Amino acid sequence: MTRNEIFSKLWELYSIQNPSILKVHKSFTNYGEQVINDHVAFRTFNDPRMDIDVLERLFIYAGYVKKEDYYFKEKKLIAKHYEVPNHPEEPKVFISQLVLEDFSDDLQGIVLERLNSVGNIEYKSKNLLFDGNIWGKPSYKAYHKLREESEYAAWLYVYGFRANHFTISINHLKKLKSIEVVNQHLKDHGFLMNNAGGEIKGTREELLQQSSIMAENLKVEFIEGEYEIPACYYEFAIRYADSNGNLYNGFLAKNANKIFESTNYHSDS
Repeated sequence: MTRNEIFSKLWELYSIQNPSILKVHKSFTNYGEQVINDHVAFRTFNDPRMDIDVLERLFIYAGYVKKEDYYFKEKKLIAKHYEVPNHPEEPKVFISQLVLEDFSDDLQGIVLERLNSVGNIEYKSKNLLFDGNIWGKPSYKAYHKLREESEYAAWLYVYGFRANHFTISINHLKKLKSIEVVNQHLKDHGFLMNNAGGEIKGTREELLQQSSIMAENLKVEFIEGEYEIPACYYEFAIRYADSNGNLYNGFLAKNANKIFESTNYHSDS
């Protein structure tokens, strides 16, 4: 698949599942803005059937190269980000994975039972990143049990393989030129912001500022019945130039640590 085909398919699935995403996008285009994607992020477990090394293949084949590694001690995650050489206009890719052995036996048992519920052939699919939940109906009881240790694990247990979020590049906006203005625009349109660690993550001096809306609560069919839980979200990022005039293209672990909380269980009220 070409890069355009990959991101078009990811966007289609992401926006169909999450109605608020198209509302956000439309609020920008109706304001006369052209929406350019800064990066797309994915989540997985460090199981060798589906870890970062597996999920990155689709992008490596499409011309991406690995740039940096990240470690999140609090969330017990590692991550990598990827770029297309000499094509700064192409969206970056951010893939993170939960380090299962850093969690309790209970969490590992719930996750492995889920992962082992399908044959290994399912994980060899070339379309794995588009396949979403390949395991069938989740257990609401197990979902809440996972949340006690890791909101990330609980989200992944339910939703599986998909784009966790897209990110609007504030650098490419013509009217909404700052992250403060973008955030106010979102609040004016009724979107709930992620306030973990502050509404704006990062500073100009650190060359990257990010914000995000909280994931929309959607109805999900569990074994025990239908319940509303957070799905995917939209992020917003502005990058600044360093002392040499080069735009910063990496990520800040302390920012991402709080952005992850955009899918935490919450009330819409």
